[in-house]
Amino acid sequence: MSKSNSVKIGVIGGGQLARMMIVPAINLGFDLKVLAEQEGSSAGLAATTVGNYQQLKVVEAFAKTVDVLTFDHEHVPLEILRRLEAKGVNIQPSSSALAFAQNKLHMRRRLAELNLPMPDWSSVKSADEIDAFLAEHSGEAILKTPIGGYDGKGVRAVTSSADASDWLAALAGFGGELLIEEKVDFVREVAQLSARTPSGEFRTWPLVQTTQSNGVCAEVLAPAPGATNEMLELAVAIAAHIAEGLGVTGVLAVEMFQTIDGRLLINELAMRPHNSGHFTIEGSVTSQFEQHLRAVLDLPLGDTSMTASNAIMVNLLGVDDQNSFVENYSKAMAAHPNIKIHTYAKAPRAGRKMGHITAIGENSAEIAASVWQAFGILVNG
Repeated sequence: MSKSNSVKIGVIGGGQLARMMIVPAINLGFDLKVLAEQEGSSAGLAATTVGNYQQLKVVEAFAKTVDVLTFDHEHVPLEILRRLEAKGVNIQPSSSALAFAQNKLHMRRRLAELNLPMPDWSSVKSADEIDAFLAEHSGEAILKTPIGGYDGKGVRAVTSSADASDWLAALAGFGGELLIEEKVDFVREVAQLSARTPSGEFRTWPLVQTTQSNGVCAEVLAPAPGATNEMLELAVAIAAHIAEGLGVTGVLAVEMFQTIDGRLLINELAMRPHNSGHFTIEGSVTSQFEQHLRAVLDLPLGDTSMTASNAIMVNLLGVDDQNSFVENYSKAMAAHPNIKIHTYAKAPRAGRKMGHITAIGENSAEIAASVWQAFGILVNG
């Protein structure tokens, strides 16, 4: 396939997810184009357009240069996507699916219609409604803004409506309501990654265990240690039901709580490649990034088998505004030649996702020790 007639994939958003789609696009001969929010973005290597994705004229002009539009994030206004779809633009996943990723209350209502397992939840619009929910749930709950939250933002634990006074005062900016959920007594958090094509082919990767730090994913273990066959089958069934029931195409991540009594309760959804799937670059026959490109083009999906018995991924979260970790790469590489380092080419900032490191192998304890030792070198030198 020559450059002139290669398939053109447009990605809205210039973050690390778009960045990690570049290599599989090159390998498959696709022409990846990125609409980045600013110059010098993480996906700057493929940024053919820099502009505001909240402006119809910007997104429309970008869409004219590609065969299919997909996303690095879920924040593009639905009205823009709907207007483009009405003009015949191929958008994957569609605006009708993304509506559930953009609004947590819409998502909860749809999952309830599908009879899928979730924490107890309610829409609340007043202090009285928050206090009433708290009274029914042992005085503790998790409050979320329905729109705009990610990586721990827009989420807080509450024991009184007073804890939400600022959000209640700004209710109009959240669509006029907030989402309140029971505080789940969970053993661990897990995530089920899958991919679905417009024609309905569906594949999953192994269930993984995730660990969060200040609301941000810190570590992923694949496969989830000690998961029973019953749990694995349930996780796949939940993901398949969501993908079909919400009309999701491309990669879907379903984040869940595993409760003390063995249940799985759906926490969050992401309709794009996801942090819980970064291990698949080295740890799977087909990475989530290659699979996402295959899926949005309605091509046959790739094998999702693991390339080793175990994989571990650790996020490199910024520690300050100076350490980009790059200066310590040589020392970490020399000490641990088995690890793979991925950088996102971002300016350092405390708590920011700067990159990740991965190791695969047959002994989970050995690769975990290697990755965390390398992490210590990268952070501390």
